[in-house]
Amino acid sequence: MVGAAISANPLKLDVRSHIKCLLICFVATIPTFQYGLDYALVGGFISMPGFLQVYGYYSPELKKWNIDPTVQQLISSLMTIGTFVSSLLVGPFSSKFGRKAGLWTASILNAVATAVMLGTTSIGALYAARLILGISVGWFLTFSQLYVHEVAPAHLRGIVFAVYQSQLSIGSVVGASVDFGTHTLDSRRAYQIPLAIFFAAPTIQSILMIFFPETPRWLMVQGKEEMAENSLRRLRNSKINELELQAELNEIRGSTREQLEQNKKALFIDMWRGTNRRRTILSVCVICFHAANGSSWVNIYTTYFLQVAGVKNPFGYSIMVTCFGLLGVLVSITFVRYVDRRNIMLVGVLACGICQLVPAITWSVSPNTDVAGRVVVAFITLFTFSYVAYAPYAWLLGGEYPNNQFRAYVFGLATAMNFLGNWLGTFTAPYFINPASLGWSAKYGYIWFGSNMVLAIFTWFFLPETRDRTLEEIHEMFEEKVPARKFKSYICVGVEGLAAEVVGKDPDKARAYHVEMDSKAPADHVERV
Repeated sequence: MVGAAISANPLKLDVRSHIKCLLICFVATIPTFQYGLDYALVGGFISMPGFLQVYGYYSPELKKWNIDPTVQQLISSLMTIGTFVSSLLVGPFSSKFGRKAGLWTASILNAVATAVMLGTTSIGALYAARLILGISVGWFLTFSQLYVHEVAPAHLRGIVFAVYQSQLSIGSVVGASVDFGTHTLDSRRAYQIPLAIFFAAPTIQSILMIFFPETPRWLMVQGKEEMAENSLRRLRNSKINELELQAELNEIRGSTREQLEQNKKALFIDMWRGTNRRRTILSVCVICFHAANGSSWVNIYTTYFLQVAGVKNPFGYSIMVTCFGLLGVLVSITFVRYVDRRNIMLVGVLACGICQLVPAITWSVSPNTDVAGRVVVAFITLFTFSYVAYAPYAWLLGGEYPNNQFRAYVFGLATAMNFLGNWLGTFTAPYFINPASLGWSAKYGYIWFGSNMVLAIFTWFFLPETRDRTLEEIHEMFEEKVPARKFKSYICVGVEGLAAEVVGKDPDKARAYHVEMDSKAPADHVERV
Protein backbone atom coordinates (compact mmCIF):
# COMPACT_ATOMS: atom_id res chain seq x y z
CA MET A 1 0.00 0.00 0.00
CA VAL A 2 1.23 3.48 -0.84
CA GLY A 3 1.02 6.06 1.91
CA ALA A 4 2.79 7.78 4.74
CA ALA A 5 4.44 5.59 7.35
CA ILE A 6 4.46 6.20 11.09
CA SER A 7 7.98 6.62 12.41
CA ALA A 8 9.85 8.04 15.38
CA ASN A 9 12.83 8.75 13.13
CA PRO A 10 14.04 12.22 14.25
CA LEU A 11 16.07 12.89 11.08
CA LYS A 12 15.01 14.89 8.05
CA LEU A 13 13.09 12.52 5.80
CA ASP A 14 14.81 13.55 2.57
CA VAL A 15 17.70 12.22 0.53
CA ARG A 16 19.91 15.28 0.08
CA SER A 17 20.65 15.60 3.81
CA HIS A 18 22.06 12.08 3.86
CA ILE A 19 24.20 11.93 0.72
CA LYS A 20 27.35 11.38 2.78
CA CYS A 21 25.92 8.30 4.50
CA LEU A 22 24.56 6.94 1.23
CA LEU A 23 28.04 7.19 -0.32
CA ILE A 24 29.50 5.33 2.66
CA CYS A 25 26.85 2.62 2.27
CA PHE A 26 27.67 2.40 -1.45
CA VAL A 27 31.30 1.66 -0.63
CA ALA A 28 30.33 -0.85 2.07
CA THR A 29 28.24 -2.83 -0.43
CA ILE A 30 30.81 -2.87 -3.25
CA PRO A 31 31.86 -6.48 -2.47
CA THR A 32 28.37 -7.74 -3.35
CA PHE A 33 29.61 -7.19 -6.90
CA GLN A 34 31.62 -10.38 -6.25
CA TYR A 35 28.58 -12.55 -5.68
CA GLY A 36 26.88 -11.54 -8.92
CA LEU A 37 30.19 -11.81 -10.75
CA ASP A 38 30.75 -15.35 -9.55
CA TYR A 39 27.26 -16.52 -10.46
CA ALA A 40 27.62 -15.18 -13.99
CA LEU A 41 31.23 -16.26 -14.55
CA VAL A 42 30.92 -19.82 -13.31
CA GLY A 43 27.66 -20.26 -15.18
CA GLY A 44 29.60 -19.37 -18.33
CA PHE A 45 32.71 -21.42 -17.54
CA ILE A 46 30.85 -24.73 -17.73
CA SER A 47 29.98 -23.89 -21.35
CA MET A 48 33.51 -22.79 -22.40
CA PRO A 49 35.69 -25.23 -24.38
CA GLY A 50 38.78 -23.60 -22.83
CA PHE A 51 37.52 -24.49 -19.35
CA LEU A 52 36.07 -27.88 -20.30
CA GLN A 53 39.33 -28.98 -21.89
CA VAL A 54 40.94 -28.69 -18.44
CA TYR A 55 38.11 -29.85 -16.16
CA GLY A 56 35.66 -31.60 -18.50
CA TYR A 57 35.65 -34.22 -21.27
CA TYR A 58 34.71 -34.57 -24.95
CA SER A 59 31.43 -36.43 -25.44
CA PRO A 60 31.22 -38.49 -28.66
CA GLU A 61 27.46 -38.81 -28.19
CA LEU A 62 26.87 -35.06 -27.89
CA LYS A 63 29.75 -34.28 -30.30
CA LYS A 64 30.96 -31.45 -28.08
CA TRP A 65 32.74 -30.76 -24.83
CA ASN A 66 30.73 -31.55 -21.70
CA ILE A 67 31.29 -31.69 -17.96
CA ASP A 68 30.56 -34.48 -15.54
CA PRO A 69 27.49 -33.62 -13.43
CA THR A 70 29.40 -34.34 -10.21
CA VAL A 71 32.21 -31.94 -11.15
CA GLN A 72 29.60 -29.39 -12.21
CA GLN A 73 27.85 -29.76 -8.87
CA LEU A 74 31.01 -29.42 -6.80
CA ILE A 75 32.32 -26.37 -8.65
CA SER A 76 29.02 -24.60 -8.12
CA SER A 77 28.09 -25.88 -4.69
CA LEU A 78 31.42 -25.77 -2.84
CA MET A 79 31.32 -21.99 -2.88
CA THR A 80 27.84 -22.15 -1.39
CA ILE A 81 29.07 -24.51 1.33
CA GLY A 82 31.80 -21.98 2.10
CA THR A 83 29.27 -19.20 2.45
CA PHE A 84 27.23 -21.42 4.76
CA VAL A 85 30.17 -22.07 7.08
CA SER A 86 31.37 -18.46 7.13
CA SER A 87 27.89 -17.09 7.77
CA LEU A 88 27.58 -19.20 10.93
CA LEU A 89 30.79 -17.61 12.19
CA VAL A 90 29.59 -14.04 11.64
CA GLY A 91 28.05 -13.68 15.09
CA PRO A 92 31.05 -14.76 17.21
CA PHE A 93 33.57 -12.95 14.99
CA SER A 94 31.53 -9.76 14.80
CA SER A 95 30.89 -9.67 18.53
CA LYS A 96 34.61 -9.44 19.17
CA PHE A 97 36.04 -7.64 16.13
CA GLY A 98 33.20 -5.66 14.52
CA ARG A 99 31.80 -5.26 11.02
CA LYS A 100 34.78 -3.63 9.29
CA ALA A 101 37.22 -6.34 10.38
CA GLY A 102 34.95 -8.94 8.78
CA LEU A 103 35.07 -7.14 5.44
CA TRP A 104 38.86 -6.86 5.52
CA THR A 105 39.25 -10.55 6.38
CA ALA A 106 36.97 -11.46 3.48
CA SER A 107 39.20 -9.45 1.11
CA ILE A 108 42.28 -11.43 2.15
CA LEU A 109 40.51 -14.76 1.62
CA ASN A 110 39.22 -13.58 -1.75
CA ALA A 111 42.75 -12.78 -2.92
CA VAL A 112 44.04 -16.22 -1.87
CA ALA A 113 41.19 -18.11 -3.57
CA THR A 114 41.42 -16.12 -6.79
CA ALA A 115 45.19 -16.61 -7.04
CA VAL A 116 44.77 -20.38 -6.68
CA MET A 117 42.03 -20.56 -9.34
CA LEU A 118 44.14 -18.55 -11.76
CA GLY A 119 47.23 -20.70 -11.37
CA THR A 120 45.99 -24.28 -10.93
CA THR A 121 44.92 -27.01 -13.35
CA SER A 122 44.23 -29.46 -10.52
CA ILE A 123 40.59 -30.20 -9.89
CA GLY A 124 41.32 -30.72 -6.19
CA ALA A 125 42.95 -27.30 -5.88
CA LEU A 126 40.03 -25.78 -7.77
CA TYR A 127 37.60 -27.33 -5.29
CA ALA A 128 39.62 -25.95 -2.34
CA ALA A 129 39.74 -22.49 -3.91
CA ARG A 130 35.99 -22.51 -4.50
CA LEU A 131 35.44 -23.37 -0.82
CA ILE A 132 37.72 -20.54 0.33
CA LEU A 133 36.06 -18.15 -2.10
CA GLY A 134 32.71 -19.14 -0.62
CA ILE A 135 33.91 -18.24 2.87
CA SER A 136 35.03 -14.88 1.51
CA VAL A 137 31.77 -14.19 -0.32
CA GLY A 138 29.70 -15.22 2.71
CA TRP A 139 31.46 -12.65 4.86
CA PHE A 140 31.28 -9.99 2.16
CA LEU A 141 27.52 -10.39 1.95
CA THR A 142 26.76 -10.60 5.65
CA PHE A 143 29.16 -7.97 6.99
CA SER A 144 28.33 -5.44 4.28
CA GLN A 145 24.62 -5.82 5.01
CA LEU A 146 25.11 -5.64 8.77
CA TYR A 147 27.10 -2.45 8.29
CA VAL A 148 24.49 -0.68 6.17
CA HIS A 149 21.61 -1.90 8.36
CA GLU A 150 23.21 -0.17 11.32
CA VAL A 151 24.32 3.10 9.72
CA ALA A 152 21.63 4.02 7.17
CA PRO A 153 18.77 6.37 8.21
CA ALA A 154 15.53 4.44 8.69
CA HIS A 155 13.72 6.04 5.76
CA LEU A 156 16.60 5.29 3.36
CA ARG A 157 17.37 1.65 4.23
CA GLY A 158 15.23 0.55 1.31
CA ILE A 159 17.25 2.73 -1.07
CA VAL A 160 20.50 1.42 0.39
CA PHE A 161 19.46 -2.19 -0.17
CA ALA A 162 18.39 -1.40 -3.71
CA VAL A 163 21.92 -0.07 -4.23
CA TYR A 164 23.24 -3.28 -2.64
CA GLN A 165 21.26 -5.37 -5.13
CA SER A 166 22.29 -3.14 -8.05
CA GLN A 167 25.95 -3.86 -7.23
CA LEU A 168 25.19 -7.57 -7.35
CA SER A 169 23.35 -7.16 -10.66
CA ILE A 170 26.17 -5.09 -12.14
CA GLY A 171 28.53 -7.91 -11.18
CA SER A 172 26.30 -10.35 -13.06
CA VAL A 173 26.22 -8.11 -16.15
CA VAL A 174 30.00 -7.67 -16.09
CA GLY A 175 30.56 -11.39 -15.59
CA ALA A 176 28.23 -12.41 -18.41
CA SER A 177 29.73 -9.78 -20.72
CA VAL A 178 33.33 -10.80 -20.05
CA ASP A 179 32.42 -14.46 -20.52
CA PHE A 180 30.84 -13.54 -23.85
CA GLY A 181 34.05 -11.83 -24.91
CA THR A 182 36.36 -14.69 -23.94
CA HIS A 183 34.31 -17.87 -24.36
CA THR A 184 35.61 -18.54 -27.89
CA LEU A 185 39.27 -18.52 -26.79
CA ASP A 186 40.61 -22.05 -27.13
CA SER A 187 42.87 -21.90 -24.09
CA ARG A 188 42.86 -21.37 -20.34
CA ARG A 189 42.74 -17.63 -20.95
CA ALA A 190 39.02 -18.08 -21.69
CA TYR A 191 38.35 -18.33 -17.94
CA GLN A 192 41.53 -16.80 -16.50
CA ILE A 193 40.78 -13.34 -17.87
CA PRO A 194 37.32 -13.22 -16.23
CA LEU A 195 38.73 -14.59 -12.96
CA ALA A 196 41.24 -11.74 -12.71
CA ILE A 197 38.35 -9.31 -12.19
CA PHE A 198 37.80 -10.90 -8.75
CA PHE A 199 40.66 -8.81 -7.38
CA ALA A 200 39.15 -5.42 -8.25
CA ALA A 201 36.11 -4.76 -6.04
CA PRO A 202 37.49 -6.03 -2.69
CA THR A 203 40.71 -4.06 -3.15
CA ILE A 204 38.84 -0.81 -3.78
CA GLN A 205 36.51 -1.35 -0.84
CA SER A 206 39.26 -2.38 1.60
CA ILE A 207 41.17 0.84 0.98
CA LEU A 208 38.14 3.14 1.25
CA MET A 209 36.79 1.49 4.43
CA ILE A 210 39.89 2.72 6.27
CA PHE A 211 38.32 6.19 6.25
CA PHE A 212 34.86 5.14 7.51
CA PRO A 213 33.75 4.51 11.12
CA GLU A 214 32.56 1.32 12.77
CA THR A 215 28.78 1.21 13.17
CA PRO A 216 27.40 3.20 16.13
CA ARG A 217 25.05 0.39 17.17
CA TRP A 218 27.87 -2.17 17.37
CA LEU A 219 29.94 0.31 19.41
CA MET A 220 26.97 0.95 21.69
CA VAL A 221 26.55 -2.80 22.31
CA GLN A 222 30.24 -2.92 23.24
CA GLY A 223 29.63 -0.19 25.83
CA LYS A 224 31.70 2.37 23.90
CA GLU A 225 29.11 5.14 24.02
CA GLU A 226 31.47 8.03 23.32
CA MET A 227 32.89 6.25 20.27
CA ALA A 228 29.34 5.49 19.16
CA GLU A 229 28.49 9.19 19.24
CA ASN A 230 31.62 10.05 17.26
CA SER A 231 30.74 7.36 14.73
CA LEU A 232 27.21 8.72 14.31
CA ARG A 233 28.58 12.23 13.77
CA ARG A 234 30.92 10.98 11.04
CA LEU A 235 28.05 9.19 9.32
CA ARG A 236 25.63 12.11 9.35
CA ASN A 237 25.73 15.44 7.55
CA SER A 238 28.24 17.83 9.14
CA LYS A 239 25.52 20.50 9.14
CA ILE A 240 22.92 18.29 10.84
CA ASN A 241 20.72 19.91 13.47
CA GLU A 242 22.21 18.96 16.85
CA LEU A 243 18.75 18.09 18.20
CA GLU A 244 18.28 15.57 15.41
CA LEU A 245 21.64 13.95 16.08
CA GLN A 246 21.13 13.79 19.84
CA ALA A 247 17.60 12.46 19.44
CA GLU A 248 18.79 9.63 17.17
CA LEU A 249 21.72 8.90 19.49
CA ASN A 250 19.43 8.77 22.52
CA GLU A 251 17.11 6.32 20.78
CA ILE A 252 20.04 4.04 20.00
CA ARG A 253 21.56 4.39 23.47
CA GLY A 254 18.34 3.88 25.43
CA SER A 255 17.10 0.95 23.36
CA THR A 256 20.50 -0.77 23.35
CA ARG A 257 20.82 -0.46 27.13
CA GLU A 258 17.41 -2.07 27.50
CA GLN A 259 18.41 -4.91 25.18
CA LEU A 260 21.63 -5.52 27.09
CA GLU A 261 19.76 -5.61 30.40
CA GLN A 262 17.47 -8.32 29.02
CA ASN A 263 20.38 -10.43 27.72
CA LYS A 264 23.71 -10.05 29.48
CA LYS A 265 25.54 -12.04 26.81
CA ALA A 266 24.86 -12.68 23.14
CA LEU A 267 24.66 -16.45 22.76
CA PHE A 268 23.16 -18.61 20.01
CA ILE A 269 20.69 -20.16 22.44
CA ASP A 270 19.35 -16.75 23.51
CA MET A 271 18.12 -16.08 19.98
CA TRP A 272 15.41 -18.67 20.61
CA ARG A 273 14.17 -17.39 23.96
CA GLY A 274 11.21 -15.12 24.68
CA THR A 275 10.36 -12.55 22.02
CA ASN A 276 13.67 -13.24 20.27
CA ARG A 277 12.32 -16.57 19.03
CA ARG A 278 9.73 -14.92 16.79
CA ARG A 279 12.30 -12.46 15.47
CA THR A 280 14.82 -15.19 14.67
CA ILE A 281 12.28 -17.38 12.88
CA LEU A 282 10.99 -14.47 10.78
CA SER A 283 14.51 -13.39 9.86
CA VAL A 284 15.58 -16.88 8.82
CA CYS A 285 12.40 -17.46 6.83
CA VAL A 286 12.37 -14.20 4.89
CA ILE A 287 16.05 -14.40 3.95
CA CYS A 288 15.52 -17.98 2.78
CA PHE A 289 13.03 -16.62 0.22
CA HIS A 290 16.10 -16.26 -2.03
CA ALA A 291 16.72 -19.98 -2.04
CA ALA A 292 13.07 -21.04 -2.00
CA ASN A 293 11.94 -19.18 -5.12
CA GLY A 294 14.29 -20.97 -7.56
CA SER A 295 16.74 -18.14 -8.08
CA SER A 296 19.77 -20.30 -7.26
CA TRP A 297 19.45 -22.60 -10.24
CA VAL A 298 18.29 -19.88 -12.63
CA ASN A 299 21.14 -17.53 -11.72
CA ILE A 300 24.06 -19.91 -11.82
CA TYR A 301 22.93 -22.15 -14.68
CA THR A 302 21.41 -19.53 -17.02
CA THR A 303 23.93 -19.99 -19.84
CA TYR A 304 24.12 -23.76 -19.47
CA PHE A 305 20.35 -24.13 -19.21
CA LEU A 306 19.76 -22.04 -22.32
CA GLN A 307 22.33 -24.14 -24.14
CA VAL A 308 20.75 -27.51 -23.26
CA ALA A 309 17.31 -26.04 -24.04
CA GLY A 310 18.49 -25.56 -27.62
CA VAL A 311 18.55 -21.76 -27.50
CA LYS A 312 20.94 -20.26 -30.03
CA ASN A 313 23.62 -17.87 -28.76
CA PRO A 314 23.15 -18.71 -25.05
CA PHE A 315 26.01 -16.41 -24.01
CA GLY A 316 24.39 -13.43 -25.72
CA TYR A 317 21.02 -14.16 -24.16
CA SER A 318 22.58 -14.57 -20.72
CA ILE A 319 23.83 -10.99 -20.96
CA MET A 320 20.32 -9.84 -21.82
CA VAL A 321 18.91 -11.74 -18.85
CA THR A 322 21.36 -10.18 -16.40
CA CYS A 323 20.73 -6.73 -17.84
CA PHE A 324 17.03 -7.15 -17.15
CA GLY A 325 17.95 -8.07 -13.59
CA LEU A 326 19.76 -4.75 -13.24
CA LEU A 327 16.76 -3.00 -14.76
CA GLY A 328 14.53 -4.67 -12.17
CA VAL A 329 16.44 -3.28 -9.21
CA LEU A 330 16.68 0.17 -10.79
CA VAL A 331 12.90 0.17 -11.21
CA SER A 332 12.46 -0.88 -7.58
CA ILE A 333 14.43 2.17 -6.43
CA THR A 334 11.63 4.38 -7.75
CA PHE A 335 8.96 2.86 -5.48
CA VAL A 336 10.68 1.33 -2.45
CA ARG A 337 10.30 4.48 -0.33
CA TYR A 338 6.57 4.66 -1.02
CA VAL A 339 5.30 1.07 -1.19
CA ASP A 340 4.94 -1.24 1.81
CA ARG A 341 7.53 -3.98 1.96
CA ARG A 342 4.94 -6.71 2.45
CA ASN A 343 3.35 -5.78 -0.87
CA ILE A 344 6.70 -5.76 -2.66
CA MET A 345 7.45 -9.23 -1.33
CA LEU A 346 4.00 -10.59 -2.15
CA VAL A 347 3.97 -9.35 -5.75
CA GLY A 348 7.57 -10.48 -6.21
CA VAL A 349 7.07 -14.11 -5.21
CA LEU A 350 3.81 -14.40 -7.17
CA ALA A 351 5.52 -13.09 -10.30
CA CYS A 352 8.47 -15.47 -9.82
CA GLY A 353 6.09 -18.40 -9.43
CA ILE A 354 4.30 -17.59 -12.69
CA CYS A 355 7.63 -17.20 -14.48
CA GLN A 356 8.60 -20.71 -13.38
CA LEU A 357 5.23 -22.23 -14.28
CA VAL A 358 4.74 -20.95 -17.85
CA PRO A 359 8.01 -22.36 -19.31
CA ALA A 360 7.34 -25.68 -17.55
CA ILE A 361 3.91 -25.96 -19.16
CA THR A 362 5.25 -24.92 -22.57
CA TRP A 363 8.07 -27.45 -22.44
CA SER A 364 5.63 -30.18 -21.42
CA VAL A 365 3.46 -29.42 -24.46
CA SER A 366 6.18 -28.67 -27.04
CA PRO A 367 9.59 -29.88 -25.86
CA ASN A 368 12.73 -29.06 -27.86
CA THR A 369 10.95 -26.66 -30.22
CA ASP A 370 11.86 -23.12 -31.27
CA VAL A 371 8.67 -21.84 -29.65
CA ALA A 372 9.53 -23.50 -26.33
CA GLY A 373 13.04 -22.06 -26.53
CA ARG A 374 11.71 -18.54 -27.02
CA VAL A 375 9.31 -18.97 -24.10
CA VAL A 376 12.18 -20.15 -21.91
CA VAL A 377 14.24 -17.08 -22.79
CA ALA A 378 11.32 -14.71 -22.25
CA PHE A 379 10.27 -16.06 -18.86
CA ILE A 380 13.77 -16.53 -17.49
CA THR A 381 14.24 -12.86 -18.34
CA LEU A 382 10.98 -11.90 -16.61
CA PHE A 383 11.85 -14.10 -13.64
CA THR A 384 15.20 -12.36 -13.24
CA PHE A 385 13.54 -8.93 -13.49
CA SER A 386 10.90 -9.85 -10.88
CA TYR A 387 13.30 -11.59 -8.54
CA VAL A 388 15.88 -8.81 -8.51
CA ALA A 389 13.16 -6.17 -8.09
CA TYR A 390 12.08 -7.65 -4.74
CA ALA A 391 15.14 -9.64 -3.58
CA PRO A 392 17.01 -6.85 -1.75
CA TYR A 393 14.05 -6.27 0.55
CA ALA A 394 14.16 -9.86 1.80
CA TRP A 395 17.70 -9.13 3.01
CA LEU A 396 16.46 -5.82 4.38
CA LEU A 397 13.63 -7.34 6.41
CA GLY A 398 15.86 -10.14 7.64
CA GLY A 399 18.28 -7.64 9.16
CA GLU A 400 15.61 -5.34 10.57
CA TYR A 401 13.84 -7.96 12.69
CA PRO A 402 16.67 -8.89 15.16
CA ASN A 403 17.73 -6.50 17.92
CA ASN A 404 21.12 -4.76 18.03
CA GLN A 405 22.71 -7.33 20.32
CA PHE A 406 21.69 -10.39 18.30
CA ARG A 407 21.67 -8.97 14.78
CA ALA A 408 24.97 -10.53 13.72
CA TYR A 409 24.06 -13.93 15.20
CA VAL A 410 20.57 -14.04 13.71
CA PHE A 411 21.54 -12.56 10.37
CA GLY A 412 24.51 -14.91 10.11
CA LEU A 413 22.32 -17.93 10.85
CA ALA A 414 19.64 -16.76 8.38
CA THR A 415 22.24 -16.20 5.69
CA ALA A 416 23.73 -19.63 6.35
CA MET A 417 20.31 -21.28 6.02
CA ASN A 418 19.74 -19.40 2.77
CA PHE A 419 23.05 -20.59 1.37
CA LEU A 420 22.27 -24.11 2.49
CA GLY A 421 19.10 -23.83 0.42
CA ASN A 422 21.11 -22.38 -2.46
CA TRP A 423 23.53 -25.27 -2.20
CA LEU A 424 20.64 -27.72 -2.37
CA GLY A 425 19.32 -25.93 -5.45
CA THR A 426 22.66 -25.75 -7.27
CA PHE A 427 23.66 -29.29 -6.26
CA THR A 428 20.44 -30.94 -7.42
CA ALA A 429 19.73 -28.81 -10.51
CA PRO A 430 22.15 -30.71 -12.79
CA TYR A 431 20.28 -33.95 -12.06
CA PHE A 432 17.12 -32.33 -13.43
CA ILE A 433 18.43 -30.25 -16.36
CA ASN A 434 21.56 -32.11 -17.57
CA PRO A 435 20.75 -34.32 -20.60
CA ALA A 436 23.00 -36.99 -19.10
CA SER A 437 20.64 -37.24 -16.11
CA LEU A 438 16.84 -36.67 -15.99
CA GLY A 439 16.85 -34.03 -18.73
CA TRP A 440 13.73 -32.25 -17.45
CA SER A 441 14.90 -28.90 -18.80
CA ALA A 442 12.20 -26.23 -18.24
CA LYS A 443 9.84 -28.72 -16.55
CA TYR A 444 11.99 -28.24 -13.47
CA GLY A 445 9.95 -25.04 -12.97
CA TYR A 446 6.95 -27.00 -11.64
CA ILE A 447 8.79 -27.58 -8.37
CA TRP A 448 9.65 -23.91 -7.96
CA PHE A 449 6.15 -22.71 -8.79
CA GLY A 450 4.89 -24.62 -5.76
CA SER A 451 7.56 -23.20 -3.47
CA ASN A 452 6.74 -19.63 -4.56
CA MET A 453 3.08 -20.13 -3.68
CA VAL A 454 4.15 -21.19 -0.16
CA LEU A 455 6.19 -17.99 0.11
CA ALA A 456 3.18 -15.91 -0.90
CA ILE A 457 1.04 -17.47 1.83
CA PHE A 458 3.76 -16.93 4.43
CA THR A 459 4.14 -13.27 3.41
CA TRP A 460 0.42 -12.60 3.68
CA PHE A 461 -0.02 -14.05 7.15
CA PHE A 462 3.27 -13.57 9.00
CA LEU A 463 5.54 -10.79 7.69
CA PRO A 464 5.36 -7.54 9.73
CA GLU A 465 5.52 -4.18 7.92
CA THR A 466 8.62 -2.15 8.89
CA ARG A 467 8.87 0.58 6.24
CA ASP A 468 10.49 3.78 7.59
CA ARG A 469 10.74 2.36 11.11
CA THR A 470 13.97 2.79 13.09
CA LEU A 471 15.60 -0.40 14.34
CA GLU A 472 14.71 0.72 17.86
CA GLU A 473 11.02 1.06 16.96
CA ILE A 474 11.04 -2.43 15.49
CA HIS A 475 12.56 -3.73 18.72
CA GLU A 476 9.81 -2.07 20.77
CA MET A 477 7.04 -3.57 18.62
CA PHE A 478 8.43 -7.07 18.96
CA GLU A 479 8.84 -6.63 22.70
CA GLU A 480 5.19 -5.52 22.90
CA LYS A 481 4.22 -8.63 20.87
CA VAL A 482 2.40 -6.57 18.24
CA PRO A 483 0.65 -8.82 15.64
CA ALA A 484 2.15 -8.73 12.14
CA ARG A 485 -0.89 -7.01 10.62
CA LYS A 486 -0.76 -4.16 13.19
CA PHE A 487 2.91 -3.19 12.83
CA LYS A 488 2.11 -0.50 10.28
CA SER A 489 -0.30 1.45 12.49
CA TYR A 490 1.43 0.97 15.86
CA ILE A 491 2.85 4.08 17.58
CA CYS A 492 6.09 3.42 19.45
CA VAL A 493 5.64 5.69 22.45
CA GLY A 494 8.69 4.33 24.28
CA VAL A 495 11.16 5.00 21.47
CA GLU A 496 9.66 8.39 20.69
CA GLY A 497 9.99 9.25 24.37
CA LEU A 498 13.72 8.49 24.24
CA ALA A 499 14.15 10.87 21.32
CA ALA A 500 11.97 13.53 22.95
CA GLU A 501 14.07 13.45 26.14
CA VAL A 502 16.72 15.40 24.24
CA VAL A 503 14.46 18.44 24.00
CA GLY A 504 12.49 17.84 27.18
CA LYS A 505 14.17 20.64 29.14
CA ASP A 506 13.19 23.25 26.55
CA PRO A 507 9.36 23.48 26.21
CA ASP A 508 9.52 25.42 22.93
CA LYS A 509 11.92 22.93 21.36
CA ALA A 510 9.89 20.02 22.69
CA ARG A 511 6.69 21.38 21.13
CA ALA A 512 8.51 21.99 17.84
CA TYR A 513 9.90 18.46 17.92
CA HIS A 514 6.49 16.86 18.46
CA VAL A 515 4.91 19.00 15.75
CA GLU A 516 7.55 17.76 13.34
CA MET A 517 7.05 14.15 14.42
CA ASP A 518 3.27 14.38 14.14
CA SER A 519 3.60 15.76 10.62
CA LYS A 520 5.26 12.49 9.58
CA ALA A 521 2.25 10.38 10.56
CA PRO A 522 -0.94 10.01 8.49
CA ALA A 523 -3.28 12.97 9.01
CA ASP A 524 -6.13 10.77 10.16
CA HIS A 525 -4.09 8.83 12.72
CA VAL A 526 -4.85 8.91 16.42
CA GLU A 527 -3.17 11.55 18.54
CA ARG A 528 0.23 10.62 19.91
CA VAL A 529 0.37 9.73 23.59
